[in-house]
Amino acid sequence: MSALITVKRVARLDEGVFGAMLHLGVPFAVTLEHSFLDNQPIIPAGVYACVATRYHKGGYPTFEITGVDGHSRLLFHKANWETDLEGCVGIGEGFAMLDGRLAIAHSGQGFGEFMQKVGHLPSFQVKLEDCCDEMV
Repeated sequence: MSALITVKRVARLDEGVFGAMLHLGVPFAVTLEHSFLDNQPIIPAGVYACVATRYHKGGYPTFEITGVDGHSRLLFHKANWETDLEGCVGIGEGFAMLDGRLAIAHSGQGFGEFMQKVGHLPSFQVKLEDCCDEMV
């Protein structure tokens, strides 16, 4: 079974790991992940099961990415800047400069689109992939 949602990472920067989100191969949103040592995200490239849960801090339903060694509660949620994230994946509508910092914009709209596509499901598969080996 192929992944319902794919995150194609396009840039690893000091400001975060930026990507495009696709539903059944069609792009519809952008993503942001926190960059750690050597600008690496917490979640390695691969296919993961996502299960319905609640983002308690934000008070809304979402999905948890499961099966990442040594980590739990890796969620999809609304975010603008890398500092809004620990190991989770933020979703937005576009890349932007907000308050002089590289970010993703219109997170509420992007997250809403994500939930329209998967919110009715109890679980689904996500594929996270790096676009190339030499991202900056």
